[in-house]
Amino acid sequence: MNKFIITVLGKDKPGIISLISNILYELGCNLENANQMILQEQFAGFFIVDSLSNIDFATLSQTLKNKTKTSGLTIHITPVEDNKNSEENIKGETFLITTIGPDQKGLVARFSKIIAQFNANIENLKAVFKGGKDPNDNIMSYQVFITPDINTNKLFGALRQKAKELELDIRIQHKNIFDAINKI
Repeated sequence: MNKFIITVLGKDKPGIISLISNILYELGCNLENANQMILQEQFAGFFIVDSLSNIDFATLSQTLKNKTKTSGLTIHITPVEDNKNSEENIKGETFLITTIGPDQKGLVARFSKIIAQFNANIENLKAVFKGGKDPNDNIMSYQVFITPDINTNKLFGALRQKAKELELDIRIQHKNIFDAINKI
């Protein structure tokens, strides 16, 4: 089997996910992971596919290019090797860290630096900045994987201190909490 990561970028419009997923389906690809977002009217999609039909890179690339040429989308494909030591095999816990507050230059850089210093892994990040001082318009949400060797008290203390310095409200929740919320 061949795995690929497909990145799709372009001006947002209805039907982009349908177009890409149907092309992949017609080619016999299994969509394993997908993440899509709209960033200031721009579509950004990331898809990991497994070619159950053992389609090769050149065929996948050429077919996607041909079937999307009038769409205005930019598509990039990269082969992916199976990682037998994936995070699923590594012990640890996932936490959701959310900050809300006024927009400031370098917020993502400052928080990600602290997380990296403790060797924790940001699995997912969503930052929505509309500018200005309205705290409800500026939200950062980090999904962070933390292994047992990381001192969570020190990590969370450093994050809370940085949030205080930057006048941000911070919430740190264990994955079980947002898993339960997503099931509602």
